[in-house]
Amino acid sequence: QVQLVESGGGLVQAGGSLRLSCAASGSAFKVNSMGWYRQAPGKQRELVAAITSGGTTSYAASVKGRFTISRDNAKNAVYLQMNSLKPEDTAVYYCNAKGIATTASRNLELWGQGTLVTVSS
Repeated sequence: QVQLVESGGGLVQAGGSLRLSCAASGSAFKVNSMGWYRQAPGKQRELVAAITSGGTTSYAASVKGRFTISRDNAKNAVYLQMNSLKPEDTAVYYCNAKGIATTASRNLELWGQGTLVTVSS
């Protein structure tokens, strides 16, 4: 059974840093693209950063220059280094992975359980 497990959220002061981690468990899943989304209370979930299997990255304008996404293909893992955090970064962050279930030869999209990031002013 394939699932995403997230970690790294917490409470930090403005200007501080956090590193989020996410790994896909199970071997019958070939990950193509991975990304991080976030959702603040009362707001729509938004894409924060994404990375392809080849390492090409993209970022939301609000985090560009402050956040860095990376991945370890061998571990089916993705990371989000968050620096210079601002109160407006406060949200639940969700890991996302898109790939193929190798046994069933079907496309899959998985979501992590979410990890809360709180940035105090």
